[in-house]
Amino acid sequence: QVQLVESGGGLVQAGDSLRLSCAASGRPSSSYLMGWFRQAPGKEREFVAAMGWTVASTYYANSVKGRFTISRDNAKNTVYLQMNSLQPEDTAVYYCAARSGWGPTISIDSSYNYWGQGTQVTVSS
Repeated sequence: QVQLVESGGGLVQAGDSLRLSCAASGRPSSSYLMGWFRQAPGKEREFVAAMGWTVASTYYANSVKGRFTISRDNAKNTVYLQMNSLQPEDTAVYYCAARSGWGPTISIDSSYNYWGQGTQVTVSS
């Protein structure tokens, strides 16, 4: 069982940066895949980024590639999402998620077993 707690959201202006954190308890397995998703008002939850708990490979949605960076600190059981050059369209509740194993469905939210409560990111123009 893994519990995830996000933090770091807030209100920023366009062009600013934020770093989200996802603290994992229960020590995720080395086979776990960690993902970030977001859900804007009136929209479906969408994939943002993912990386392995011990594997360095990273994956990004096209909309954030080059602006967002996912990383982890295994000693702290924490996954981060560094968000640069934020735009109003990045406004959403951001969720951390985890699942066991890789595969072609890493961008599909229903394939993840564990979720955090979400943290609000609001970007003003």
